[in-house]
Amino acid sequence: MTANSDNVSPISLENPLGTEFSLSRFAEESSKWLSQHYVEILIAAAIGATIFFMLGGLKRYAAAHVRDHDGLVGYRTVFISAIAKTSKFFMLMVSAETIISFSRAPELLERIIHVVFTISIVVQVAIWLREIILGLVLRKTSQDPDQHETLQNAMTLIRLLVTAVLFAIASIMILDNLGVNVTGLIAGLGVGGIAIGLAAQGIFSDLFAALSIIFDKPFRRGETISYDTTIGTIEKIGLKSTRLRAVTGEEIIISNTNLLDKEIVNMTQLARRRTRFGIGVIYQTNPDEARRIPDLLKDIVESNGAVFIRSGFVGFGDSSINFELDFDIMSSEYEVVFQGRHCIGLAILQKFNEEGLEFAYPTQTTFTAAPDGEMIMPYPEGGFGIAVKDR
Repeated sequence: MTANSDNVSPISLENPLGTEFSLSRFAEESSKWLSQHYVEILIAAAIGATIFFMLGGLKRYAAAHVRDHDGLVGYRTVFISAIAKTSKFFMLMVSAETIISFSRAPELLERIIHVVFTISIVVQVAIWLREIILGLVLRKTSQDPDQHETLQNAMTLIRLLVTAVLFAIASIMILDNLGVNVTGLIAGLGVGGIAIGLAAQGIFSDLFAALSIIFDKPFRRGETISYDTTIGTIEKIGLKSTRLRAVTGEEIIISNTNLLDKEIVNMTQLARRRTRFGIGVIYQTNPDEARRIPDLLKDIVESNGAVFIRSGFVGFGDSSINFELDFDIMSSEYEVVFQGRHCIGLAILQKFNEEGLEFAYPTQTTFTAAPDGEMIMPYPEGGFGIAVKDR
């Protein structure tokens, strides 16, 4: 038996109803169906009406819940907001499909209802998915009011991209259910998408980098970060670039992609800032006085409200005996750290002067010799000696 001998023909674009459409035949079959199956039709209509009003009540409840919880974005609210977007056309087609299924409708009418129902459910699912995706995006960023402006700018483009993708998929599914060969259409959309992506590669790269900053939150507006040799405070995160205010006052603008490619140090996340001072004293320093230096430095640090970490001798320099001091300032604000470092540094200078400890600086000592070559340390009595060689 061939496919043409089957009573039920497939749905196709040329003939989506599957049969040779005739208005007179359709009217005749519908009239006969109404007269012979009116009991089943009434029962099915009652069931369909019940389903319609139940769906309508669910939609009204969802809409009321969204109004009552305006501004709160949780998982429950996201899914209820999607339910609130249920269309009346979809509700009507669910009821119609129910009536047709229980009332032995004519084949032609059943096909018409089924085609329209298929279209309505695919479109409705796309609407639900769109609302859920956008709701989850909003929920992800709702707890960060500093990103509100950037998110509002991004949401316009995100909404456009999500809508375009979902309804393109929905259109393909509808055409596929109607019997259309969508292979070529999918291939065309794929090639077109690749072409658009390559043409706008830079724009999309910075856009997705901005979305990565919004969702992953490596830093936020008002925080101080460091990358390469730059230290600055975030002033604005845009779709294309991020603006920083350097500690020296100038505004720095860097693309989002370029910024995320770097190693970023978020200084705001530090509960404390560590500072290291290198201190050198002259070689003429008494060893007993040198042993007191770590304790002196500890007292200075603690008296200025910082946390002493360690201090001690680290090596012999060309012109100095070298010590190091490590201490923490308990603040994440750069200005507080800068002021604390300033106070401790000057306190060290004052204390060393009071204790008679001399800071070292690059020096040279000249040794002289007598005419007979005998070294004179450091200079002869009565004046400076000059070493002279006969020529």
